Amino acid sequence: MDRYRFILSGGGTGGHIYPAIAIANELKKRHPNAEFLFVGAKDKMEMEKVPQAGYEIKGLWISGIQRKLTLKNLMFPFKLISSLLAARKIVKQFQPHVAIGTGGFASGPLLRMAENSGVPCVLQEQNSFAGITNKLLAGKAKKICVAYDGMERFFPKEKIVKTGNPIRMDLVDLKSTKDEAGTFFGLDARKKLVLVLGGSLGARRINQLIEKELDFFEKRGLQVLWQCGKLYYEEYKKYDSDRVKVLAFVNRMDLAYTMADVIISRAGAGSVSELCLVGKPVVFIPSPNVAEDHQTQNAKALAVKDAAIMLKEDELNSAFENTFSGLLDSEEMQQKLGVNIKKMAMPKATEHIVDEIEKLLKE
Repeated sequence: MDRYRFILSGGGTGGHIYPAIAIANELKKRHPNAEFLFVGAKDKMEMEKVPQAGYEIKGLWISGIQRKLTLKNLMFPFKLISSLLAARKIVKQFQPHVAIGTGGFASGPLLRMAENSGVPCVLQEQNSFAGITNKLLAGKAKKICVAYDGMERFFPKEKIVKTGNPIRMDLVDLKSTKDEAGTFFGLDARKKLVLVLGGSLGARRINQLIEKELDFFEKRGLQVLWQCGKLYYEEYKKYDSDRVKVLAFVNRMDLAYTMADVIISRAGAGSVSELCLVGKPVVFIPSPNVAEDHQTQNAKALAVKDAAIMLKEDELNSAFENTFSGLLDSEEMQQKLGVNIKKMAMPKATEHIVDEIEKLLKE
């Protein structure tokens, strides 16, 4: 049978959306005649990104609970009931063979209604500290695909399959050269480069750090390729020069990774999985403003294995220059970090997740 129907939900951030799209693409490759439906949260980025990837999406009126007392929290029970009713209707009409959840607000109501309707469900947890939605759904899920060891802290051990996180396949084999990358970005391929990644929207604290350290980088003879994010581009584009390239978003990440000697990055699950594949020395500056502080847990999981350096935001003023200088001055440390982070790469994650979905189709 090739007329399978797959329903997928994951959103709020790129870290939930892109894995869902990658899984759908692999399923489509194996089952060209299958039908796909995504379910997201209205007004969130999945409502734009999923159609761009060529898939239909329906939106639920749902959002998370704010950490502080706000009027939005008073609306949460109404949003939840509305979303559960809408999700039940979607599942009943679409009649999926399998439901796949990659985390985020909308996947809660959708997967719960799928589970209640007897649809086999697969969860994909990107982080080393499980998100609340996946923890709530784990009891009835058939399979839970994870990227880190020790996830039996959160999920039933017998359901866990370590697959890794889906990543962009153009990063599996970096075929471009430094000369090609230098020409593309207008930088000198012979000089060392630090690549700065704060996510597509940007990271205020990382941007403040880079602004403050531009003279330090210059004294060290470093070029900077700085993805400041679209929210901050107008503020920081004034620093663009022949040795500092300021971009709202890096469209050719393969070239950026090829040219990078050292990388400074947030520690979202998708970024961590990509950087494992790239195999370059990384300084992670995790965001403290995310649910369950999962970026710190992600970075720590690598730092304890000498696969990366982690600096918390409150350590940047006191420790950044010494830590970064120590890394630049030690070829041995750079090589060790690069080798160790590469060992943690799982390039066939998407295929392995879909293998687990295939097993459910055969049951």
